[in-house]
Amino acid sequence: MKRIAIALLAVFAAAIAADRATADGVPFGPPPGAELSAAKLAAIDVFLNGEIAAGRIPGAIVLVQQHGKPVYFKWFGTRDRDKAIPMTRDAIFPIHSVTKTITSVAAMMLVDRGKVALADPVSKYIPSFASQKVGVERSDESGRPVLDLVPLQRPITIEDLLLQTSGITYGFYGQGLVKAAYAGIYLGDFDNAGFAERIAKVPLAEQPGTLWDYGHSTDVLGRVIEVASGQSLYRFEKQNLLDPLGMTETKFFLTDPAEQVRYARPLPRDVHVERTALELTRWESGGGGMVSTIDDFARYGQMLLNGGSLDGRTYLSPAAFAAMTTDHIGPGTGVARNVYYYPGDGFGYGYGFAIRTDPGVTVPVPPGSLGEIKWDSASGVYIVVDRREDMFFVVMQDSPSGRMPVITAIKKIIYGAFEP
Repeated sequence: MKRIAIALLAVFAAAIAADRATADGVPFGPPPGAELSAAKLAAIDVFLNGEIAAGRIPGAIVLVQQHGKPVYFKWFGTRDRDKAIPMTRDAIFPIHSVTKTITSVAAMMLVDRGKVALADPVSKYIPSFASQKVGVERSDESGRPVLDLVPLQRPITIEDLLLQTSGITYGFYGQGLVKAAYAGIYLGDFDNAGFAERIAKVPLAEQPGTLWDYGHSTDVLGRVIEVASGQSLYRFEKQNLLDPLGMTETKFFLTDPAEQVRYARPLPRDVHVERTALELTRWESGGGGMVSTIDDFARYGQMLLNGGSLDGRTYLSPAAFAAMTTDHIGPGTGVARNVYYYPGDGFGYGYGFAIRTDPGVTVPVPPGSLGEIKWDSASGVYIVVDRREDMFFVVMQDSPSGRMPVITAIKKIIYGAFEP
């Protein structure tokens, strides 16, 4: 009943936002019945060629699909600049945090099957989470920062993992003793079970359900999927989602030399010391470890645009899809936002996706539609699904330092290409 009430409130809030946008004269969303203009989408060519020529990105692939058919589909630049290998349609990209959306879909498939419940405590699947504490930082008598460990006011739930409200954070941004406690968490070789145990030993940054805090929640969710399904995360996703959907090149590791040479390489300044799909480890990171192709994401995007089904097969029930794409952290939920609120202005958050709830306060109003869902990654892979316009688009790139101007400009071009 709580989730139904939240969904109804979200619908009501969206209606208010739409009325406000009209009343204030704010242009928000394409006009009714608008279609994408291929001629106007050609501005993407000019923009991306300019970014590549300026050395800001090595290359990219962009797909825009409306009414089940590509309206724009092109690739640019190089797959490997050092070797002068041109970008190809079959290039394989690290999708980093867009992996979270796939893990979240897989988790909701288990919810549909009754194997997992949103209200379940995480400790039901990973017992060590029952003894977690919240780290509260204070200054001692000498002014030195110290960390008190206090009990949880309520257990972390599966829904908290989906919503990034578990109190589990990332240690590589922000300040403080809890963040510092994450030092060394990636050292050595480990699997999902081992990584979950590492997370269980780190203090939470805040009480569950109180703050949207981007972190390793989805990695822990990946371990929950393993326990609930009796399979590895990849095996469950491969059998139940990826292979049936036709996403046969979406995986955690590239072991075939023929696939390895298709891996899109970033510019030299963006080559970091980090785990990649080319390094064979045991960690199937549900929060950021997958690679994929544009053709796989064409299937994924269309399934999401259809509301959880494709080619006669249902992957998510209507109720599960509605829950995933409803804002669960807006006014009245008790969830706060801080400077690290990555969904951005005008967006709430569902299960693995940001949800457009209103035009926001930014001037001019950022492009988009009420109800659109989206997520992006550190590599610049970006997916937006707009059911109101029966459209989705995907940007594939491996450009950590140049990614944000690219996805911002491309979204603006796409929404500016709608014509009555």
